[in-house]
This record gives sequence, structure tokens and C-alpha cells, in this order.
Amino acid sequence: MQSLLLRVDRLSTWLGQLFAWLIVGLTLMITWEVFSRYVLNTPHDWALDAQLIMYGSLFMMAGAYTLAKNGHVRGDVLYSFFQPRTQAGWDLLLYFVFFMPGVVAMTWAGWNFANESMAIRESTFSATPIPVYPFKFVIPLAGGMLLLQGIVEIVRCLQCLRDGVWPSREQDVEEVDIEKLKAMVHVKDEDIAKLDQLLVKREAAQ
Repeated sequence: MQSLLLRVDRLSTWLGQLFAWLIVGLTLMITWEVFSRYVLNTPHDWALDAQLIMYGSLFMMAGAYTLAKNGHVRGDVLYSFFQPRTQAGWDLLLYFVFFMPGVVAMTWAGWNFANESMAIRESTFSATPIPVYPFKFVIPLAGGMLLLQGIVEIVRCLQCLRDGVWPSREQDVEEVDIEKLKAMVHVKDEDIAKLDQLLVKREAAQ
């Protein structure tokens, strides 16, 4: 079971990292458009539409990736003080009450929305229109990935309720881990406490 959960994590991670390259594309496109508009005096009417489509695709596909990394915003003021089983219980409740209905609705509606867009070959309203319908299929794709990752998170909640600890998940780029940093530079908590005491003494002497 754990191997299957981690495979879904890897899929969400791979798709998130794939769509993250849109950031590079956006950067290059905006840079070129600014240069073209203000230096060459040849703006492109389709550029803004393309930027919005790229950013929207990036934003949508980041959902499952962020969920796989446990990176979505939550009320940590209280949540962080709960025991793992209490955290899992609240998460499980909220997944069933809010997350699953919303994501299922988004996936279903997004699929219909994308098919309707394809049926009329929807495009932008700029003087040089670009097709929109291929990108609207990102909506059900993002919803489907969120749904799959959400099921994985529900299973993790059930495992935590059973075992009392959170199961492992696929790791990616993380913020600085203070404990790992201490170990790398061979600093102990006692050393930090002694340094604090020394600073307090110096401040008192001044």
C-alpha cells in the first residue's frame, strides 16, 4: 500500500515539475514582449492571452503537487499542537465534507466545459486569436490529479488513525531544516544556550 501511495506522490511531483517549466516560458515571453513593445515598438496583441493561459495552467497543475508535499495552507496555530491522530481525524473530516465534493464537481464540470470549448473551437478575442480549447482540458486533468492525490491523503489519514504516526511521503525541495543544519555544522543545543548566556552577560555589562 505504501509503495502505491508513493507512486501517486511521484506522479503528482513529476507533473508539477513538468508544468513548472512554464515559469521559464513565461519569463522569456514577458521579457521578449517588453523588449518588443518598448524597444522595437512592435507589440503583440496575443501575448497577454498566452501569458494568462500559461499562468493558469501552471496554477491549476500545482494543486496536486502541493497536496503531495503537504504544502497547502492550514490553521497551524491550533493544528500543530494536536496529536497526529487528532490531526488525521480533522483532516479526514474536512476531506470528506469540503475537499472531495468540490474537487469532484470541478473535475466533472471542467470535463464538460473543455468538451464544449472544443466543440466550438473556442479561441481568444484578440485581433490575432489563439486557440483556447486545448488548454481548457487542463481543468479536468488538474481536477483528476487532485482527486487521485486526495484519495492518497485520505488513506494516509486512516493509516495515521490506526498507527498514531503519519506515514512517509515523497520528498522534494524543502525549506531549511534547522535540525539538519545543526548537524551539518556540528552545533548542539547546549552550545547555542551557552552563546545566548554569553550575549546576555555582555549586554548586562554594557
